[in-house]
Amino acid sequence: MFDVEKIRADFPILKRKINGHELVYLDSGATSQKPESVLRAMDDFYRNNNANIHRGVYDLSVESTKMVDEVREKVAKFIGGRAEEIIFTRNASESLNLVMYSWGKKNIKEGDVILVTRLEHHSNFVPWQVLCKEKGASFRVVEVDSEGRIDGSSLKRLTEDGKVKLFALTGASNAIGTLVDIKKMVELVKKNNPRVVVVLDASQMVPHMSMDVNKLPVDFVAFSGHKMLGPTGTGVLWGKKEVLLNMEPFMYGGDMISEVGLTETTWADLPNKFEAGTPDIAGIIGLGAAVDYLTNLGMGEVRTHEKELVEYALEKFKLLEDEDLVTVYGVKKSEERGGAIAFNVKGVHSHDVAQVLNNFGICVRSGQHCAAPLVTSFNVMSMVRATFYVYNTKSEIDYLVEKIKEVPKVFI
Repeated sequence: MFDVEKIRADFPILKRKINGHELVYLDSGATSQKPESVLRAMDDFYRNNNANIHRGVYDLSVESTKMVDEVREKVAKFIGGRAEEIIFTRNASESLNLVMYSWGKKNIKEGDVILVTRLEHHSNFVPWQVLCKEKGASFRVVEVDSEGRIDGSSLKRLTEDGKVKLFALTGASNAIGTLVDIKKMVELVKKNNPRVVVVLDASQMVPHMSMDVNKLPVDFVAFSGHKMLGPTGTGVLWGKKEVLLNMEPFMYGGDMISEVGLTETTWADLPNKFEAGTPDIAGIIGLGAAVDYLTNLGMGEVRTHEKELVEYALEKFKLLEDEDLVTVYGVKKSEERGGAIAFNVKGVHSHDVAQVLNNFGICVRSGQHCAAPLVTSFNVMSMVRATFYVYNTKSEIDYLVEKIKEVPKVFI
């Protein structure tokens, strides 16, 4: 049984008070809070195992190496991949840039097309935009409809000439929560572009629902540890082995080499080839503890809980819309949404809304959410965003809605 109160007790920070109010944390889309087990795992590593990996035959180094290898296996199992296909990075942004530098620079040529959607986080948008300018390739953006769904007619029109070499898409919008039918979108692209390479930003998927990379028609998957109860500074890139083997390293230095001579150097096997230098070992250990925590909860249960919260929030926000207090953006059905609600209070800037809500202990994000092309497509410059996770409750949504009603009063 998914016991939210029991889960909340695992998160020390939720005991904090902000401005004299109990903390209501609704910004997990930016970074999630960390359970005690994650904090304890990292602390225990530094106290009892701290040593560099792959660089020593003494016990501490062997222990550290074994711990990192075990986390790699856990992450692989969590998403359905193989350990050698799991590359540890600092975050999803670095994972996506790794693909751009190591695959993109070698394979994208003048006249090729890179296709992205307007739903993308800047990290899955800007690198491809920059690469196209450098290579003389064409950068095409698939439009969204009035509710933020990918526009099938736009996608069809942009792919029918058969020039798409890479398709970069998100599985779920970080800004407005839209869930994407990945298989359908890729199938439409591959109709005229059968050899297209597909890059999936799964930053808002992996933490929130069951996922098996082998059942998705994608070549790369990127996500961040800090959005899935793990520490900041941890990320993952999964790539198909046959694709990774034909890529050049992203960075050069220790641990990613096989042999170094005065005139020639050879690279280590996967995944070491892409992991130069000392990684955030304690962070990786923390990520492993986060995977354990989510596995114990059950990702099906996690998704069900969030879907219920979103459905409840949409109902409550509809009442605010009926009172002409707010505008809510995105799809109206909870089954088509991840755990995000984007809105604006009419007549009040999003930053002002967030600041007033903070006075009541409520943490929400305001701005363009690193998705400016998407946000501005709704004819606004910014939005307020509330994002939910395993530790959030319906009573917190009630409190949020209650305090939103207070916002206009501040500016009267």
